[in-house]
Amino acid sequence: MKKLLYYLKPLFPRMAGGLSIKFLGTIVDLFIPSILAYMIDTVAPQRSIPLILAWGGVMLVCSLLALIFNVMANRMASSVARDTTRAIRQDLYDKITSLTCQQVDEVGIPSLISRITSDTYNIHSMVGMVQRIGIRAPILLLGSIIMTLLLDARLALVLLATIPFMAAVIFTITKKGVPLYGVLQQNVDRLVRVVRENATGIRVIKALSKTQYEKERFEKVNGEVTGQELKAGRVMSASGPSMNLLLNLGMTTVILTGAYLVNGGLSEPGAILAFANYFTIILNAVIAISRIFVNFSKGSASANRIAFVLDLPEDLQTLPPDHRDTDSHILFEQVSFSYLGQKNNLSNISFSLKRGETLGIIGATGCGKTTIVHLLMRLYDRDSGEIRINGDDVRSIPAEKLHTLFGVVFQNDVLFADTIAENISFGRQLAEDRLEDAICRAQAGEFIDSLPDRLQHELTIRGSNLSGGQKQRLLIARALAAHPEILILDDSSSALDYKTDAELRREIRENFAGVTSIIIAQRISSIMYADHILVLDNGRCIGYGTHDELMRDCSVYREISVSQMGDGAKGKTEEVLA
Repeated sequence: MKKLLYYLKPLFPRMAGGLSIKFLGTIVDLFIPSILAYMIDTVAPQRSIPLILAWGGVMLVCSLLALIFNVMANRMASSVARDTTRAIRQDLYDKITSLTCQQVDEVGIPSLISRITSDTYNIHSMVGMVQRIGIRAPILLLGSIIMTLLLDARLALVLLATIPFMAAVIFTITKKGVPLYGVLQQNVDRLVRVVRENATGIRVIKALSKTQYEKERFEKVNGEVTGQELKAGRVMSASGPSMNLLLNLGMTTVILTGAYLVNGGLSEPGAILAFANYFTIILNAVIAISRIFVNFSKGSASANRIAFVLDLPEDLQTLPPDHRDTDSHILFEQVSFSYLGQKNNLSNISFSLKRGETLGIIGATGCGKTTIVHLLMRLYDRDSGEIRINGDDVRSIPAEKLHTLFGVVFQNDVLFADTIAENISFGRQLAEDRLEDAICRAQAGEFIDSLPDRLQHELTIRGSNLSGGQKQRLLIARALAAHPEILILDDSSSALDYKTDAELRREIRENFAGVTSIIIAQRISSIMYADHILVLDNGRCIGYGTHDELMRDCSVYREISVSQMGDGAKGKTEEVLA
């Protein structure tokens, strides 16, 4: 909640203005029953029509003022809730984009999505309701108690006797309700995860006829969310009936006592009627307060979840400059790393690349190929060893500078629902001739030219209106467009035919000769002409050298090569592929 107050602080003047107006409107509301009592007990017996109309006009003016003040205050409350939520949502989004991959893995993408959507919505509801009802309801409650004391202290004591019981009920229910809403939001995280998985894998689900299975899986998690929501709702909903019971018991006692007092000439009928009106106001105020506690329970649970993300420390801090003179453009020295801190995903990996050289990396699925790229780009920090670019420790290079060195196509990269031009430019404001050149080098020109609107062709989410090969060529064009210092292609040609793959590699060699490249592939043909080839197995280097050296010295590489290319793999086959 401290974090929420931080966002509300700049809006305190506007909140104070709105609350002041709300206060005035509520006070005006409180006078109406007293005016009614005065008219019944004092004005009506005089049988003066002008006097009755005058006091009726006063009641009408009070009602209009209360309406105007409350509408103004509610509009201001809505604006405060809107601006607060917008600021929280923006900061939360900025924080999420700055989280390290390790932190994203720990929190979970579905949880981050629900925090920036449903949790911020709960904050919006809480802030708005606290301003609209959080001031009005307590003032109506206290004001009505004071007015009843002024009307008849004896009857007011009956009302006051119910207050401790109501406070105890609210405290007990709130104490149990807040943790339940925290658990509910965790279940919502799971629901978001299942929906996200189904939406992403819809083609696989349909292809394997698993629609019914996924419906059952969703039904299960949806039932858990519903069950938890019902559990929390049952606890919190007990406040309304409990308040009604206590107040209605008090009301019954007041009417019986009032009838006795009127019959004995100790009170006036107008006072009893006003007292009944005040009791109704008190009842509505208590019900409103119970609603506030329900919203507050949801909002506080959501505020804590949001604060947890906003308060996550910066894991990958930039270290002081650490330069070592070396002729290597990229240097890995005895690098080891573990995602979970238990078993090494990489162990003692070493290699050195001069500017313009190409490193090919091959190995079985899950052997650590992509992890090398993650460490080089400092998406994660290595556990031991050294990683340097141009002699500088990557930990000493500011992230915004480090990442501009790279043009990268990840294994499961993403195209956005935007034009082809914007997907390639990617906010870098690249000139059209740069885009056209990158498209040509990436072998994407032919299919783009076949589109009626070419670069302005709109892609759907994740580029689902393109084939796999078309998507990969656009992603490669994006990586090449800014002429990076280091080019990383992580299994980025798996959907390309051999001829297109060979032409792509030739374009990169001829037109990006000064660019240091790292190519991760499953095909021997994609890396056999690299200056260096690294063979991985379970995170360990089992072979390093050129294609011919590995064919001679590395049995695993030789088996892969022969299985893919036959006995002729030992020779140079670029002409055949071209």
